[in-house]
Amino acid sequence: MTNGYDAMEECESNNDIDVVFLDESMPGLTGLETLQQIKSKYPHLPVVMITKNEAEDVMEEAIGAQISDYLIKPVNPNQILLTLKKIIDNKRLVREKTSADYQQEFQQIFMQISGGLNYEEWVETYRKIISWELKIDASNSTEMADILAMQKSEANKEFSKFIIKHYNDWVQDKKKGPLLSNDLMRNKIFPHVNDDIPTVMLLLDNLRYDQWKVLEPIITELFRVEEEDYFYSILPTSTQYSRNAIFSGLMPLDIEAYYPDWWKNDSEEGGKNLHEHDLLDHLVNRLIRRDVRVDYLKITNVNQAKTMQENIYNYLNNDLAVIVYNFIDMLSHARTEMEVLKELAGDETAYRSLTKSWFIHSPLWAALQRIAERDVQLIITTDHGTIRVNTPSKVVGDRETTTNLRYKVGRNLQYDRKDVMEVRDPKQAKLPRPNVSSTFIFAKEDKFFLYPNNYNHYHNYYKNTFQHGGISLEEIICPIIRLRSK
Repeated sequence: MTNGYDAMEECESNNDIDVVFLDESMPGLTGLETLQQIKSKYPHLPVVMITKNEAEDVMEEAIGAQISDYLIKPVNPNQILLTLKKIIDNKRLVREKTSADYQQEFQQIFMQISGGLNYEEWVETYRKIISWELKIDASNSTEMADILAMQKSEANKEFSKFIIKHYNDWVQDKKKGPLLSNDLMRNKIFPHVNDDIPTVMLLLDNLRYDQWKVLEPIITELFRVEEEDYFYSILPTSTQYSRNAIFSGLMPLDIEAYYPDWWKNDSEEGGKNLHEHDLLDHLVNRLIRRDVRVDYLKITNVNQAKTMQENIYNYLNNDLAVIVYNFIDMLSHARTEMEVLKELAGDETAYRSLTKSWFIHSPLWAALQRIAERDVQLIITTDHGTIRVNTPSKVVGDRETTTNLRYKVGRNLQYDRKDVMEVRDPKQAKLPRPNVSSTFIFAKEDKFFLYPNNYNHYHNYYKNTFQHGGISLEEIICPIIRLRSK
């Protein structure tokens, strides 16, 4: 075919075309005009532009019209072959390469997991596992995904042993362990607050490290990453404990001691996170001791999110604006309640995809796009993560026992000791003791607690849902990322 009209006729009469090679210089319809017509009728048909014209505007228009590749004249057969292989066989090649690379690293990760890692090495190993999860997601390699899932499960088994062995020592002597929730503001937020540019701290609750990595390419279109770091969430890895610890700069036992009117134990009526703003104000006055303008905003529904989007510039009048955004928490809990969300987020890959889809269309991203036009420092973090639970563990307790599926606090608890980290003296973990005989237990790995009553019903109801409060890499190792608008 020598012209664009013939090309369009061929596309309309032949359903078996895999790739179109399109000359930019043709009589009648130009290459760019033909490209536009092909893409308007067959948007998913790969088109390769062949051109001798390297003018910037021509190539920008072609690339903007979503060509799959372009070749510069003169073109030899080997170039055509490589282009075809890249377009038609790309997925298979990526899948095979990803599988081969992971197989080579499998043994190294296995040796690391079983080799007695310290808290920094556990973070690096977890990041490596997440990196492979995302690569295998992209390559659609089901077989490798199953192998990696087993390796991740083994990692969580060893990580649980590690936490049980060291956690109480860390909370008693912070020099021995990683940065914990209660020192996050002191070490990672306040040192970067200054008078030169406004700082926005965005706490996306329940944001796991893998969810951050799927949001990162979107956010870094407008913001530059200056530091990516981590902290360990305190136990229980739940909002009531971890987020109050973040904004107070204190462990839960100390919050109860210093602010008894603001702390409620699990068994007490009333909201457990109603005084985050008050705790933050006290922390600012205690640690910064200068005239710093701080504002705090909590988003728990769509209307609040839209109002935040409309007024986002107002928050830049502060030195530090703290925005707590509850959507991911609502999503993970709603997934338990709503059958539609169970279908949409049936596994880790789908959960990441749903997070990305939500973010792109959210008022939050719209607000971040607006402030990216200014010189702004953005710090993104979380309070804890979540894990997809699969293995039930029976617990017996009285009616005062907490309902959380990943941790329990109560009197005379009966449980399988191999499934839990038990804290018989809550003070050892700097946790309040609601009663003299109260014990905390935390679920290990992917386990979730069930009472004997209606056991099978609740087993089927909660199995394969995302929960938090216990011990896992996903719940405990939390991202904190400092960015600046480009």
